[in-house]
Amino acid sequence: MNIKVMIAAIALALTAPVFAQITTIALAHEVNLADVRFPQSNSGTIGFRTCDECEYLTKRVTGSTRWVLNGTPTTLAKFREGLAHITNRNSEIVTITHHLEEDRITEVSVYLR
Repeated sequence: MNIKVMIAAIALALTAPVFAQITTIALAHEVNLADVRFPQSNSGTIGFRTCDECEYLTKRVTGSTRWVLNGTPTTLAKFREGLAHITNRNSEIVTITHHLEEDRITEVSVYLR
């Protein structure tokens, strides 16, 4: 019985350093569609603000940035087309995933209501 307790204690002690190594590599920002300035091309920048009083953040997008409209990956052009008809841009939420280490946007997604 004491051997099982000792093995469990050793296993727990060995996992403690692993918890200390956890780092955040990406942040997901949920913002109103009205607070997003989309890029014109796949190698441009996207601007967004996370609150009404916040300054706009400008981040790089690349050809590998995923554009997701209603759960379906699409091109930037079709993504922009799908959002063009929305009249109340404050009612739609955009999720922007920012890779911190590379300081670029990896995904932009919208689920239209």
